[in-house]
Amino acid sequence: MNCRYMRIQGREDSWITKYPKGIFGMCWRMISDGIMSPEDERTFREIDDWFRKNLPEPDPCKAHEKVITFFKTETTDEMLKKIEPAVRILDRYNHPYDIVYTNHVGSIIYEDEWQVAVRVEDGKMI
Repeated sequence: MNCRYMRIQGREDSWITKYPKGIFGMCWRMISDGIMSPEDERTFREIDDWFRKNLPEPDPCKAHEKVITFFKTETTDEMLKKIEPAVRILDRYNHPYDIVYTNHVGSIIYEDEWQVAVRVEDGKMI
């Protein structure tokens, strides 16, 4: 089965989208709640810095619109290697998450080489 999109998401909803938080939101929440060790926080901040430098941040995300993003599976090999330590951090703290593969993401409102953003309303992709 070939799926075009992938998302690592938690089981708790974002207060903005009412949709499950993505991996970055989960990790930032763990930092703000004081759950991560200083070493794990440094590791995650390095990951976040790499993504900020190497991936454009979608304008709807910058504007805090009700959107979620999915990685494109055809171009995510390097990104998955970079994000793997963040997944290991979630595992270390027994933070539940799901890796979702799909071809159905709703209406794409932003797209670049690596990712798409879709609008979310009442916790559902539209």
